[in-house]
Amino acid sequence: MAEGTWLFRCSWIAVLLCVTPVISAYENLALNKPAWQQYSHEARWGAFRAVDGLYTRLDAMGNQCTQSGNSKSTAEWRVDLGGVFGIHHIFIQYRTDEFAWNASNGYTRRFLGYSVYISNTTNKEDGVLCFRDTVYTPATIPNPVNITCPYHGRYVIYYNNRTHPPYPEGYDNYAYNELCELEVLGCPTLGYYGESCSLPCPQNCQEGHCHITEGTCLGCLPGYIGQTCDEECKNKKYGLECNQTCGNCTNGEPCHYVNGSCLNGCDVGVFGDKCDQECLSGWHGKNCSEKCGDNCYGCNRFTGLCEAGCLPGWKGDFCDQMCDGRKYGANCTEDCGSCLNLEQCHHINGSCLNGCSAGYRGHICTEECPEGFYGNNCSETCNSNCGDPGQCDRVSGQCNGGCQPGWRNPKCNAKCGSRTFGQDCIESCGECVTKDQCHHINGSCLGGCDPGYQGIKCTEGCPRGVFGDGCLNNCSLHCKVPMECDRVTGRCFDGCKPGWGDPTCNSKVQLRYISQEKETMSSAFYGVLGLLILSVICNVLCAIRLSRNTACWRHREEIQQEESGLPIASHSPREIYDQVEKTSDYQELGDVSKPTLYETLT
Repeated sequence: MAEGTWLFRCSWIAVLLCVTPVISAYENLALNKPAWQQYSHEARWGAFRAVDGLYTRLDAMGNQCTQSGNSKSTAEWRVDLGGVFGIHHIFIQYRTDEFAWNASNGYTRRFLGYSVYISNTTNKEDGVLCFRDTVYTPATIPNPVNITCPYHGRYVIYYNNRTHPPYPEGYDNYAYNELCELEVLGCPTLGYYGESCSLPCPQNCQEGHCHITEGTCLGCLPGYIGQTCDEECKNKKYGLECNQTCGNCTNGEPCHYVNGSCLNGCDVGVFGDKCDQECLSGWHGKNCSEKCGDNCYGCNRFTGLCEAGCLPGWKGDFCDQMCDGRKYGANCTEDCGSCLNLEQCHHINGSCLNGCSAGYRGHICTEECPEGFYGNNCSETCNSNCGDPGQCDRVSGQCNGGCQPGWRNPKCNAKCGSRTFGQDCIESCGECVTKDQCHHINGSCLGGCDPGYQGIKCTEGCPRGVFGDGCLNNCSLHCKVPMECDRVTGRCFDGCKPGWGDPTCNSKVQLRYISQEKETMSSAFYGVLGLLILSVICNVLCAIRLSRNTACWRHREEIQQEESGLPIASHSPREIYDQVEKTSDYQELGDVSKPTLYETLT
């Protein structure tokens, strides 16, 4: 079949469908109703021209047609019927400018591709599409046209567009709205149908809307179904078109077919008139009348079990048990800190009610003692006598690095004792007086030394020739070895020279017999005195002679020493004699007060 013949037949089929003559008593519901269009060419060709009831002049100058703006990609026009009405069909008369309506008429190109909608809002997408041109050509598009659309609505909307090129052959490049008249034919009274709009719609039709020719309900009131809405909802359904499901009425009873209410209350886990609302958090059971445990985050609305978990500090299916086992917090998963004596902490916040064990502090006893502190709640200070001052074990207080000199025990809070001192108390005190404890740090003897010792620490024995307290006493010159005595007692080591007695050789032996020989000595006194005078005279004469011979003696001695290779003596025999005289056992009593040889040596 030739393509032209096929298009011709299709076009006439469309014409027969849309332009079938309608003979009825339906009224024009759009006459003089408010109208609106997207773009206006001029005010005199406004949207109202399409509903003024005039279309004897189909040209622009007759002022009976609308005209939209030129060179636009869309053209939209609508009329507000003022309410929802039952519509049978829509009549459209398009502009012709009084020329024959055929392919040579340029307005056919503008009319191609149009659509018509019925809606309850101003948005065409909210309504139903009554017609959309997809097959017409400039030669086949009818004008005027009747579009059957048995539907209820408030707005009738005409729409055309040129938004998606390329366009079918014969289409104008721009969209136009040039309606000379648009009539909406239907029944002006709700609840009626038929050609004369005199037949009442079935009782349970939604808002009285029924098919304008057949009388079948376009929708049923809630609770009813069927073409004439005479059947109640069943199978636990209710509401509009019976498309809602009943809630959980008690014991599985059906709800009211219209409003869905449960006449005898709700089953477990739901509440409300329709038993379709889940229990609010914290409630469960029939009609949600039972309260969940106080410590639940939210229990199962059917069983009451705390499936969402417990508040911090609680556990169990119903969250009615406090955390134990040294646990606390959310789901009892947190470990207690080092509470005193490892007690259970507070089950909610983990605080230690009786304080912390040694080495820890803080509200929950998880914070270790800072540097320099130890013990329960870190309340004790490390000893400054530690090897590292102020550094100790945070639990026991034992010093790190041992102790400073002079201190002992793990905390370095005890001085050295038992006659020890110094680092680690391993040094022994000297010979302090009466064996006193020396100073615990430096070992000094604060009370002095025992006899025979001297120095700060009393560790130095008296030097040769002295003895006793502070080494202040001289050893006797009458020791067999002069100035050699015990540094403690002063006792001469090898005894005394002849004529001297007692351990220190400071007493002459004859002194013991003075009382017995007193008379003998008295009688001999004068004889001895004479001998002494004679001795003095002899000594003077000898001294004179000796002084004369000293030079010769020295010279001779030097010659002998040179020949023998011995060093030359630094003292003359006279000097040696003088020294011997100074230490003679026969000193005068007055000479006792003279300085001793040891004193002159020192």
